[in-house]
Amino acid sequence: MARIGFVGLGNMGGPMARNLLKAGHAVTAFDLVPAALDALIGAGAARAATAAEAAHGAEVVITMLPAGQHVRDAWLGAGGMAAASEAGAVLIDCSTIDVESARAVAAGAGRPFLDAPVSGGVMGAENATLTFMVGGPAEAFARAEPILAVMGRTIVHCGDAGAGQAAKLCNNMMLAATMCVTAEAFILAEKLGLSHQALFDVASKSSAQSWALTTYCPVPGPVPTSPANRDYRPGFAASLMVKDVSLAQQAAASTGTQSPIGAKALELYQRFVAEGGGGTDFSGIIRMLRG
Repeated sequence: MARIGFVGLGNMGGPMARNLLKAGHAVTAFDLVPAALDALIGAGAARAATAAEAAHGAEVVITMLPAGQHVRDAWLGAGGMAAASEAGAVLIDCSTIDVESARAVAAGAGRPFLDAPVSGGVMGAENATLTFMVGGPAEAFARAEPILAVMGRTIVHCGDAGAGQAAKLCNNMMLAATMCVTAEAFILAEKLGLSHQALFDVASKSSAQSWALTTYCPVPGPVPTSPANRDYRPGFAASLMVKDVSLAQQAAASTGTQSPIGAKALELYQRFVAEGGGGTDFSGIIRMLRG
């Protein structure tokens, strides 16, 4: 059993922390939203009055926060979590943020620090089937891996500080573009008189196979667990996809990388969010593409 501090109990962090409790770990938690914190206390966690208090005395400290500035402030700000943590603690940030912020926190933490963003959405968080993409020292990764394995199915050490964020941004740029073209294909199939099931049966077993198709199929029916079967309730919200692909495009610009397909996917998702789709699952973009 490990002593774990956990800060950030939203749609992803809450289920992740509950899985740690189910595995028998002692979790001390904090969140700015009282209801989110109360829910985890009800599941057996100890309450911290501040983020720094959650970090104090923990062997492993985990954050799941909205953006890079929140991560910088939480770890490195006045009274921050890094300074409050034990000298031998492993610090893990599971947020999806820019690579520069991840590297800055790792450099300033004074403790072994891992950037470990996740893929798999709310269902993955609830079912402990997340994929963790981890950047940071190999020794810290080895210590953290058993804890991450409680919350996920696949844990990959991607390299040094920032490598986990780099992997996440590249992955989600690919996912966004793949979902857009998958949705377009189903719309075309409809207009050609081809059933959703027939297209799925062919594409899922041939060269067009993808996670966007076989796990998050954008039409109801072929994949019973996909958000399309529950009116596109997320899942992974379209507004979060805009955030991630925006970060990927910023990284492309800063490195001089040509990314016309990624840029187009971002444009489509920005339009979807502007038209009111931000709170629906990102696969719901098929509604907009139908016109």
